[in-house]
Amino acid sequence: MVSSLGDLERRVMEELWAAAAPRSVREVHAALIRDRDLAYTTVMTVLDRLAKKGLVIRESAGRAYLYSAVQTREEMVAEVMHDALDGTEQDRTAALVAFVDRVTPDEAATMRDALARLEAKNAVPPTN
Repeated sequence: MVSSLGDLERRVMEELWAAAAPRSVREVHAALIRDRDLAYTTVMTVLDRLAKKGLVIRESAGRAYLYSAVQTREEMVAEVMHDALDGTEQDRTAALVAFVDRVTPDEAATMRDALARLEAKNAVPPTN
C-alpha cells in the first residue's frame, strides 16, 4: 500500500501518522504548505481518495471532517512487506535473504530479538 501511494498521498499520510489526534483538512493543508504550494481543495481531494482506499478514517466534526490513519506507518509497511513476500516458498525465501543482506547490524539485532520473542511465544512446553 505504501509503495502504491503517490508522493502527495504519502506526505498526507506522514502528517496523519505524526499527529497525536485526528486532523482536519485545514490542519493537514497548513502543515503541507510549509514545503510546497498546494491548494486547500487538492489536500481535501487527496484525503477523500485515501478514505475511499480505506487508508484513513473520516469522522464528522460539525461542519468539517477529521481524518486519521487506519494503521500506523509500521503496520502499513509490514503489510506491504508481507504482500510482497506472497508467492512461492522459493520466491519468499529468496526475497527474505535479499532483504536480510541489506540490513544494518543494528537492524539485524532487532530482527534476532523479534525472532527470539516469536520462538518463545510459539514454543511448545515439554511434556512430562
